[in-house]
Amino acid sequence: MTHSTPDDLAGAVRRALEGVIDPEIRKPITELDMVRSVEVEEPGTVAIAIALTIVGCPAATAIENDVRRAAEEVPGVESVTIKVGVMTPAERTALIERLRGARREMPFTSQSMTRVITITSGKGGVGKSTITANLAVSLANRGLSVGLVDADVHGFSIPGLLGLVPGAVDDDGEPLIVTPTRVGDMILPPIAHGVKVISIGMFVDDTQTAVAWRGPMLHRTLNQFLTDVYFGDLDVLLLDLPPGTGDIAISVGQLLPHAEVVVVTTPQPAAADVAERSGRVARQTGQTVVGVIENMAGLAQPDGSVLDLFGSGGGDEVARRLSQDGASVPVLASVPLSVELRDGGDHGRPIVIEESDDPAREAIEQAADALLRKGRDLAGRKLDLSPR
Repeated sequence: MTHSTPDDLAGAVRRALEGVIDPEIRKPITELDMVRSVEVEEPGTVAIAIALTIVGCPAATAIENDVRRAAEEVPGVESVTIKVGVMTPAERTALIERLRGARREMPFTSQSMTRVITITSGKGGVGKSTITANLAVSLANRGLSVGLVDADVHGFSIPGLLGLVPGAVDDDGEPLIVTPTRVGDMILPPIAHGVKVISIGMFVDDTQTAVAWRGPMLHRTLNQFLTDVYFGDLDVLLLDLPPGTGDIAISVGQLLPHAEVVVVTTPQPAAADVAERSGRVARQTGQTVVGVIENMAGLAQPDGSVLDLFGSGGGDEVARRLSQDGASVPVLASVPLSVELRDGGDHGRPIVIEESDDPAREAIEQAADALLRKGRDLAGRKLDLSPR
């Protein structure tokens, strides 16, 4: 199809640009008012002016390449020139208000359609973060819009588990954006394996930096992650909590009393005893314990037998004890010890993205399926309806 007039060609190019998605905000650049003009200077020559959100936008090269590619595919376009500018402060403020709303407030309230799930454990070293990272990617693989908050401020590990480290590249060899982008007072989270991720580890100079903060600072950080980070419209928000029942657990209970809780334990009785406490504390703040995941459940041997390095039965025992308060708490999955699972975490490639029949991968997929089957209880939630 050819276009008879310059205006027709310019209109066709602008329509083509509706398919160019900002890689950080995940919306069309036309919807974000990033396309300032499309002009046909002479037959077949198109000049496009775009405005990036900030100076030094890490997605600048990707956006420019996508704009050029989209324009060149329009019939009748022979050459494309692109002028790249930056939004004015007024344009940037208008964009932020359009995305987040004029009022700066935490969007994940009990009235939000986003399902909030916290992953907790009684003690460290049970593989909670590994489970969280893989669950997030597994849910994203199912077509859900997923966000992940690394709330383990002192022991952050989510960026490494998802491959958000300096110098990382995607499957096509393109550099990954591994640090958040600030647009005014709004923070755009990096994206890994389809999951929008925020962690204090993205704000420190290097991964060896120790974060030595007390309660008030921890609370402010968590509140900022939930308020200032623009996740967009999420189906599910996961929070990787630190082990135990300390300041962060209390803050989450205050900020997200409607959250669902998944307790991670190992089969060892000592771990199960402590894991039960984390579930009970969550319940005291109004949160609902929706399941238990038993990790490190056993190591398969060459002869087909299973070596229970950390004992057995811990997951069932935690679920039984937490079910005593009038609510049935199931074991969502029992995840065996796995070299592939550990190796994937070491290299930032969650096992759920691999084509593998590893039992650990199958167990994590089982847990994700169980969470989806449960759905979200909408009882008591206001519906945005009005009489005609």
